[in-house]
Amino acid sequence: MAHNVLMIMPGFPGEMPYFTRGLSLQGATVWGVAPGHVSELPELARTHLSHYLSLPSLFTDEAAAIAAIREWTRGVTIDRVSCLWEPGVELAAAIREGLGTPGQSREQARRFRNKELMKLALGEAGVRVPRHRAATTAAEVREGAEAVGFPCIIKPIAGAGSQDTFRCDSMAEVDAALAQLGHIAEVSVEEFIDGEEFTYDTICAGGEIKYFHVGYYRPRPLVARTVEWISPQTLSYRHVDDPWVAGGRAMGEQVLRALGFDTGFTHMEWYRKSDGEVVFGEVAARPPGARTVDLMNFSSDADLFTGWAEAEVHGTFSLEIERKYNCACITKRAQGQGRIRAIEGMDRVRARCGDALVAVDLLPVGSPRRDWKATLLSDGYVSIRHPDWQETKDLADFVGEQLHLYAG
Repeated sequence: MAHNVLMIMPGFPGEMPYFTRGLSLQGATVWGVAPGHVSELPELARTHLSHYLSLPSLFTDEAAAIAAIREWTRGVTIDRVSCLWEPGVELAAAIREGLGTPGQSREQARRFRNKELMKLALGEAGVRVPRHRAATTAAEVREGAEAVGFPCIIKPIAGAGSQDTFRCDSMAEVDAALAQLGHIAEVSVEEFIDGEEFTYDTICAGGEIKYFHVGYYRPRPLVARTVEWISPQTLSYRHVDDPWVAGGRAMGEQVLRALGFDTGFTHMEWYRKSDGEVVFGEVAARPPGARTVDLMNFSSDADLFTGWAEAEVHGTFSLEIERKYNCACITKRAQGQGRIRAIEGMDRVRARCGDALVAVDLLPVGSPRRDWKATLLSDGYVSIRHPDWQETKDLADFVGEQLHLYAG
């Protein structure tokens, strides 16, 4: 049976061409739609698309976009609408509604995007969520901070990652955050959870979890996104049956049941406090970013881009998962501003890591620095894997300490 899949943003962000490829390899006819010209797509995405619609109004005029897509696909049954980029999750639901395509509804999508609706639904289901208040004015933010207590976190209702997220320990810091949040219409003011931060990521089909992954942030993203010299690490757990993460796994299963998630990728963040209590952070109807799906693949020598596509297209998951390695992705930020002028220490990294080194993607000399606050991958990254957890962390620290990029 032929399957027609509409893929929103088949070429961006960086991992999307691999998901597009996965759909094609699973036998789908892939209809790609994005604001830009087809020439702007990476070659891998172009290779695996059967049709492409350049739609500049895709994210600016929902009704016009749906009308254009309906006309473009006239006479064709679109079996699935896929979007794995956070800002397009609700749009994808609206397009499903407009085309009569099954999948996540607009109401379900909203609970995955709006952090206030999300936490309200999960709190009612018995999930331990941070104390929280929604706010649309400066006065409401201040009232929320007083109600929640200090320290508190202020972050966008519909944000992704830790961008535009502020920890505030006093009303003066709330006022300082407000000065930087003028461009955001609605925020969540919530309890600051002091603990280690983990992920629980899944591929689901038909309401069943077919694959799951546990990740770990060193340090927690709120710190990593506010201190420039840090080389943030995302780690992938090999021993997912460790009691240390059992509470987060159980919470993840409870969250997906409560939100009625059916088919696709999910990415949840959660905290483990020093007393062992686990607390929900947030969840998204998309894969984790910053090359974390690569870590999942490195861990098991698998292709989860195609594994996700099988779940999406056929409602099945046939990959045999053997967790062989712990993995880590270490992102690097250049010292100085301007263009990359030197990379130092890569020889030492190669000598120390040996076969554990599985990916190196650093900006070449001469490239302009990226905005480290606007991109999770900063000026490049190195990925490693090793069967032993402690050695994985030691190698990750070695990369962070010994590899340096200089700009000027």
